[in-house]
This record gives sequence, C-alpha cells and structure tokens, in this order.
Amino acid sequence: MKSECHPGRRLGGRPSKEEAERLGAKILDGARAVFGTRGIGHASLDEIASELGVSKHTIYRRYPGKAALLEAVVGRDIARFRQALVAAGEAGTEPLDKVRRIARSYVAFGTARDYAAFYLSVNAEAAVSPSLREQLAIWSAAALEPLAEAVSVAQGTGVLRPGDSLLARDVLIDLMEGVNNRVRLAAGVIPDVERLFEDRWQVFLAAMSTPADPGR
Repeated sequence: MKSECHPGRRLGGRPSKEEAERLGAKILDGARAVFGTRGIGHASLDEIASELGVSKHTIYRRYPGKAALLEAVVGRDIARFRQALVAAGEAGTEPLDKVRRIARSYVAFGTARDYAAFYLSVNAEAAVSPSLREQLAIWSAAALEPLAEAVSVAQGTGVLRPGDSLLARDVLIDLMEGVNNRVRLAAGVIPDVERLFEDRWQVFLAAMSTPADPGR
C-alpha cells in the first residue's frame, strides 16, 4: 500500500528543501519587521514567533538566540544591499559614472521605508551595545566594498583626486546619509530625493574632482 504524502514534502513528514527555504525566509522577514517596529532591545523571540504564527522552538532550531537571528537578518540585508551596489556599478559606462550610480543606489536603498525603520533600530541599539557597534562596523565595511572599489578605480584614472579611497568613500557616504536622513525624518511632504542627491553629488565633485576635470 502506497503512503500518501503532501506535495513537495518528503516521506516521513520532513519538509522539502523548498518548504525549508520558504520557512527560513518567513522567519527572517518576520524578525526584521518586529525588530523594525519594536526595536532590537525590546523585541523578543516569543513576540517574533507569535507574529509569525510558529512555535519559538521552530526559531530556536535555526538560531540559538536573538543575537544570531539578528545577525542572519542583517546578513541577508547586506547581501541584498551589496548586490544592488554591484549592479548599479556594472550599469555605469565610465569610472565616475559608476561611482555616481552606486551612490544613487545607496540612497535608493537607504530611503526605502522598510529598510529605514530597521536601519534606525539597529543603529539605536548599537549606540548602547559595544558588541553590536563593532559588528555593525564589520557589516558596513563588507557592504560598502563595491563603492570603495569604484572610488579607487576613479582615482586611478584621474577623474577623482588621488589619495585614500576609504576616506573619499566616507565623504561621499556622509553626504548620501544626509539625503537619507532628510527623507527618513521628513514630516509631511517627502523631499525631492533627486534634487537632494544631485546637490550633494555636486558637493562631492567640488571636493574630490581633479583640477583638470572639475565639471564632471
């Protein structure tokens, strides 16, 4: 007599690879939402499990605690963020165009509402947690590698002033974060993101372009 089994589910009731991946994504999505709305410090695994409609043991089977779950959520975000920056750079035609496109992608990612809520929660917790602050610095460095590389190439071709590529990257990031914060904290009408970006891009060029190519 043949055993009946749920489509896509292995014999013995074990979830298929596709089901396991869907559950994993569901847990990370739910945790991200709770972290963003409740804050890292106030969110609990019990609350996350309740929001997802799963048992806490389902989460514990994958992550030993909240810190590991947070790391998984951030790790997935960083992978997506980094890939967005890489794709933006690949769409550029010239070294400076690549830097500009990556910077614009940074703003697009950083001003997205769901990302902004989570980002602010992580940074608020990092302000009082040295371990999270240290980990956040590691995550940020990995995520921003495509921008640092693009800046270094632009410096090597002479369209940006030679020097420390990480310093030039940080100057650009500080300017782009100014755009992000104006949008994140806007009350009422959302500011014109394109205008904010272009104004700050011109400031970056004024500071970092070579004298022979100041108008690029």
